[in-house]
Formats: sequence, structure tokens, C-alpha cells
Amino acid sequence: MKLKCSKANLLKGVNIVSKAVPVRTTMSILECILIDASMDEIKLTANDMELGIETIIEGDIIEPGIIALDAKVFSEIVRKLPDNEVTIESDDSLKTSITCEKAKFHIVGKSGEDFSYLPDIEKTDSVSMSQFTLKEIIRQTIFSIADNDNNKIMAGELFEINENQFKVVSLDGHRISIRNVNLKENYPYKKVIVPGKALNEISKILPGSAEEKVTLFLSENHIIFEFDQTTVVSRLIEGEYFRIEQMLSSDYETKIKINKKDLLDCIDRATLLIKEGDKKPIIMNVTDAVIELKMNSFIGSMNEEIDIEKEGKDILIGFNPKFFIDALRVIDDEEVTLYLVNPKAPCFIKDEEENYIYLLLPVNFNAASEV
Repeated sequence: MKLKCSKANLLKGVNIVSKAVPVRTTMSILECILIDASMDEIKLTANDMELGIETIIEGDIIEPGIIALDAKVFSEIVRKLPDNEVTIESDDSLKTSITCEKAKFHIVGKSGEDFSYLPDIEKTDSVSMSQFTLKEIIRQTIFSIADNDNNKIMAGELFEINENQFKVVSLDGHRISIRNVNLKENYPYKKVIVPGKALNEISKILPGSAEEKVTLFLSENHIIFEFDQTTVVSRLIEGEYFRIEQMLSSDYETKIKINKKDLLDCIDRATLLIKEGDKKPIIMNVTDAVIELKMNSFIGSMNEEIDIEKEGKDILIGFNPKFFIDALRVIDDEEVTLYLVNPKAPCFIKDEEENYIYLLLPVNFNAASEV
């Protein structure tokens, strides 16, 4: 095999597929990036058996062939090459040379025939949206998936498609994030659970163009994302997603309209008084025209008032400040609306059209000592 391409194209391709190289594996071939120049295109592939990524890069194939190279070594070499044309050449003994200007590396590859290719999945049920839309949906929900493996369902996001409605849900037992998006076309009903790991990696490599499309193909066990010259294949999480409908009550006793930046900045300031590992709540005391926010910790205390528009009853309620910050950071509206029932019921942050809904469970606190 012999091929030539620019360092920029090669590095871009390597960075994309590297997201699917496993950190730890007993199969050494999976620690490789496959370079496939056997046809009329240069294709890079990585696969950890749960997530697989392949991308096509521009370049010239002088001699067709295929080789698998250690991903860590190969990517570091490419990263540190001069910004010029790169030549990659391998022989029958799998010895591979990587040359750029006066720099020349020799490494030993592995047979491409041993590599685990991406599964061959029939592409029938497809859904299309802008890259920007998908990237934003992931950004606005991914933070509330569970970060442990105790419950696999919580480690993924629900993708539910119903005609032109696309609903994405994530939860971790303390909060729920929901995004509802209108698609430009109608599609058959489909419901799958996509691993959070796959969505995290896709959000990193998806360019996010508002004009360019990403196409999703849904099968029984896999989801495929196609955009630009890149294909991402992920296994789906098996099982039934949580029934959250009964938690999404529209009843409320208190409705608050508040400037989002003021609220976010205030809670962020309050966290200065929390050491890592401390579970101190932010206390919200809602009265007629103001919300008073209080933080008491071993370091000190703070309180701050923010003007609000309020309907309904006064309320005193506590929350995990990090969870509130996570939700507020991904909302783009200047003003947010909070819906509250009582100190032990969830708080909803949502817009009128319910394009986004964030549910946060309150935390118990001793009202006498905290206020």
C-alpha cells in the first residue's frame, strides 16, 4: 500500500476515528486505526465493538492496500509531523513508513484482515436534521445522564420519533432533561435508547453546521449517524425506558419569572462556599417580588436577592446547586420560568411551548438552621 495526503486531512481523520479506540481492551487489534485504501478512497476506521467510526479523507492512492496501525503511536506521529504532504507506505511484512519532508518513521502494523469492521446494517428507517440541531440537543440533555454503570438505561438517552416530533430524554434519578424538536418531515414512530458515550463522542466530532444535514438510521440493535464523509455506528441499549409522563404534572402552586443570567450568576457565586464533596443546598425563599437565595456552609454564608415576577404562594425550597447550574447553562432564553408545588415536589424549568423541560428534585434541609 502507498498513499499520499496532506497532514491536515490525515490529522482531521485520525482525530475523528480516535474517539472509537478503546481505552482498555484484551484485543490488541482494536487498539488500531485501520487505513483502507483497497478501493478508490482512503478510509480510516476505529471500532471498540460498542461504538465504531469511519471517515473518508482526501488523498492519492498510488498502490492500493490495507493496514492497521497502533492508534496511539500513529496519532502522535501524525500530530507532530510538519504541515506538509504525508506519504504512508507498507509492504507485505506489514512494515510501514510514514514520511513528511525530512521526517521518516518506521512502525510495524497489523493485518487489516484481522480488524473488526463496522457491522453491516440495513439503512431503512432514516431521520434527517441539521447538524446544528443534533449538536444542540445533545448539549442540552447529556449532562443529566447517570455517570455510573449501576443502571444501563440511565447511561443512555431516549430518542423518540413520532411523525414530525423528535423527543430526547435523559435522567439520573435526581433530575430529568427533555428536548422537543419539530422536524421538517413526518417519520414512522420509533423509540430507542442511545448510549451517552456515543452521543458525547458524536457531539465532539459533529461540525454543527446549520446548513449541513446529519442522517440517523435506526435498526433494532444499532443507530447510525452519517454526516459529511463520516459514519458513526453505535449499539443501542436494550430495555424499556422509564415512564416519566406521570412525573410531568402541569400543576403548580408558585410560578416565577426570573432573569436567567442573574439566577445563574447568583447560584454560581454561592458555590464558592462549597468544598468538593459537600452536599450543601442552595435555599430559595420566594416571597412577593423577590427570591432570596441563601448558602450556609463550613466556609461561610451568603445571601442575595433577585427581583422576580411571581404568581401564587410563597415557598421555601432547597436544591443541589450544581443541578440548577447545569440546567440554566444550556438554556438560551434571557428569562426562565420556574414552576413549583411544595418543598418536597419537583421544580420545573420550561418554556411555554415546552421545547425544553428540566425537572429538578428538591433536597431536604433544616429550615430553622438554614434560614
